[in-house]
Amino acid sequence: MAPISRFTAALALAYGFCGTLTAAHPGEEQHDIKHIARQMKRTAAIADYQAAQMNACVDSEHVKALQERAIKRRAAITEQLREERGLQDTPIFDKRNLQDFKTWAQTQHNKTGSALKPGASLEALFGANPTCILAPDNANGPYFVKGEQIRSNNVDGQKGVPMHLEIQFIDVKTCKPAPEILVDIWACNATGIYSGVSAQGQGGLNSAFLRSVQKTDADGVVQFDTNFPGHYGGRATHEHIITHVGAKVEANGSYTGGTINHLSQLFFEQALINAVEKTAPYNTNRIQMTQNDADMFTGYAATKAYDPFPSYTYLGSQIEQGIFAWALLGIDLNANVEQYATNTAYVDATGGHNNPSFNMGIVATPPSTHGKREGEEEEEVLDAE
Repeated sequence: MAPISRFTAALALAYGFCGTLTAAHPGEEQHDIKHIARQMKRTAAIADYQAAQMNACVDSEHVKALQERAIKRRAAITEQLREERGLQDTPIFDKRNLQDFKTWAQTQHNKTGSALKPGASLEALFGANPTCILAPDNANGPYFVKGEQIRSNNVDGQKGVPMHLEIQFIDVKTCKPAPEILVDIWACNATGIYSGVSAQGQGGLNSAFLRSVQKTDADGVVQFDTNFPGHYGGRATHEHIITHVGAKVEANGSYTGGTINHLSQLFFEQALINAVEKTAPYNTNRIQMTQNDADMFTGYAATKAYDPFPSYTYLGSQIEQGIFAWALLGIDLNANVEQYATNTAYVDATGGHNNPSFNMGIVATPPSTHGKREGEEEEEVLDAE
């Protein structure tokens, strides 16, 4: 299927070929389906390009060494998290059953019924193929807030399924880790509300739940203690990610300056989402949930270009006892996507403020790639460098 047709079909599933798209959140722009299809086509080409770069890292000694350290680190983290929760004597239940994306289930995610037992292979549980775990720049999404606090725990009293999230970043140009970059994450809570913004129905400018920033270590790794995201209308469950190169960490625990070089979203397999949504308070959310196979961004994963789902394991026998999730992302440290990372609000020493210039687009198209721009012929396929 031609790229434009593939994405038009994917969007049709999500939106029923409506003439204009209803904004999922106040403040989001409305775009017609052809506009989004053009943007999605460019994103697909970027994904192909980045995946090819990551494939070149398969036999890299850097990546092999990183993976060896990652296996040991993830095992140690799991042990520590279980000890902190008093779960040492509780069996780990690790169920992976991805129906919507069977290719990925067969190669990466299918660990149905496995458990961490004495003598079990740590590599089988915590290893991953670095050439497949790649989230391309796709969308800023709503409600990026500049200047969030540098902290590892961002729960702020929110109820939900605890999630310890580890993200490791590799420079796709060198196959080496990406240290000393700042990583911004944010997500909505169990009932679909975002903090940090003043839009009607959201948490308000001076709230910061499920938002925080961390600096990557020498292995390009950040760790967050957060909650599994909830859902809102029109989008599959996801976690937002933005990375900053060259930012300055301030004494007040925030940051200034730097360049945004990557923005994307992590998604979660449908079986895990369904399990979480059965628990409180997620089960009080009356907004209709969008399935992965109807989301405009996860749809491209079905073409085998990249895997948008982090690996995970339950920390105990019940999902309410917490999840440990991890992902390896390839990024271009020389990219600049500032123009696509429009912030809805910003935080300074006096608190949160609306951004008067807020005008969020839907899909990011890094300027390091080349191709037709908006308004030009749709059938032109981006020729990424």
